[in-house]
Amino acid sequence: MKTIVRGKNVEVPDRVRAYAERKLQRLERILDDRSDAIVELSNEQHRSAADAHIAEVTLVIDGQTLRSHATGASYQAALDALVDKMERRTVDYLEKPRLRARPIEEQQILQRIADGTPGPARERRVVKSKRFAIEPMFEEDAISRIEELGHRFFVYVSAETEQVAILYQRDDGDYGIIEPVIGGNYTKGRGRKNGKN
Repeated sequence: MKTIVRGKNVEVPDRVRAYAERKLQRLERILDDRSDAIVELSNEQHRSAADAHIAEVTLVIDGQTLRSHATGASYQAALDALVDKMERRTVDYLEKPRLRARPIEEQQILQRIADGTPGPARERRVVKSKRFAIEPMFEEDAISRIEELGHRFFVYVSAETEQVAILYQRDDGDYGIIEPVIGGNYTKGRGRKNGKN
């Protein structure tokens, strides 16, 4: 198994690189020459000392990609946890038949990962739908609610117009309101109170 060890904005010491390669030999015993591995090590200063060191691995097995990550107080601790996880996932993968990618696809996936280039764009889709009760309220009440919730937008029924309205927070900290009109034409926003849109 070919193993690439690299750092994300950190220099990887030779002893850590050798440790990573040695640990991944556990996976090599399971996979033989069927896979390549890319290990990325990084460090996040804002995390607690117990999980500041991050190890991520990407395995490409017969064209299929398996990824995992783990954290630890040191790179060695993170790598220990990571290899334990990946060993279980690899065994599960090998026990379950899957559609196999062609060797050329495997090379393209590995090259993309090694170069750090994104994969093909996937089609965006709706993954969550939510329903909630809305009640009539005045703008001032809607502003209080949006601030209370800490959201960037708030949907409500205007007590003045009895129509659905969307209150949103602008980048300058002020608020805007969207008032949908069914079958109506788009109208350019007009300034409110202080002349801003």
